[in-house]
Amino acid sequence: MSLTDVDTSAAEALPVPVAPDCLGSADTGASAPLWDSEETLDLRLPTEFTALRAALPDQATSRRDGDLLDGIHTWGPTPTPVGTFELAPLRLDRDLPLVHGWMNDPAVAEFWELAGPQHRSERHLRAQLDGDGRSVPCLGMLDGTAMSYWEIYRADLDPLARFYRARPHDTGIHLLIGDGAHRGRGLGSALLTAVAEVVMDRRRACTRVVAEPDIHNTPSVTAFHRAGFRFRAEVDLPGKRAALMIRDRVRHEPS
Repeated sequence: MSLTDVDTSAAEALPVPVAPDCLGSADTGASAPLWDSEETLDLRLPTEFTALRAALPDQATSRRDGDLLDGIHTWGPTPTPVGTFELAPLRLDRDLPLVHGWMNDPAVAEFWELAGPQHRSERHLRAQLDGDGRSVPCLGMLDGTAMSYWEIYRADLDPLARFYRARPHDTGIHLLIGDGAHRGRGLGSALLTAVAEVVMDRRRACTRVVAEPDIHNTPSVTAFHRAGFRFRAEVDLPGKRAALMIRDRVRHEPS
């Protein structure tokens, strides 16, 4: 399964463990061994690993005990140039048919590879909802209308952290624009900007937001760039070559 797009299908999933070769960026680490094909979102953090990370400077689990992402459900709406936007944590009983429909859109399915029967989408979502809280699936609500799907995740607690120099509380973003009518209009970069800023505001310990769009997906890479993300390296992920994109707390304006 591959990660992906913003304005053409706007998908960036985290369906499998990330096993790239790090390629010469200051933010990439030394080469590390590949691992098996168990899905990232099915993994659990070993108790010893959690204890060691908690002992590091600035690595408190959360301001809210047991909440790895600082209460996304409390973040609320934020104004953007394209309308009022809000991340609404996904409810499987209510939202599965909508997300399943988006996953079966050919433009989305090309990258997410979750097309087919509903149980495929359900398994992907349930793995996060029943997991340890380091990845939260959300609907993106623009002026009250569900128009995008997001995954906000703790990149420093994800297998991705083995393949770049993660900092405590690094936060990752995956995005797909679900409605074709909203694609190709520049919404991706506007919403990525807004979400990155909300993450920084609500997660005060987080100093960076990261993403891994397909290196060949020019619209996606461009949208992240316009949203203040910098290209740091090319990395090999299962099924694709990705652009490691990082946005620091101080935004770098696109050149």
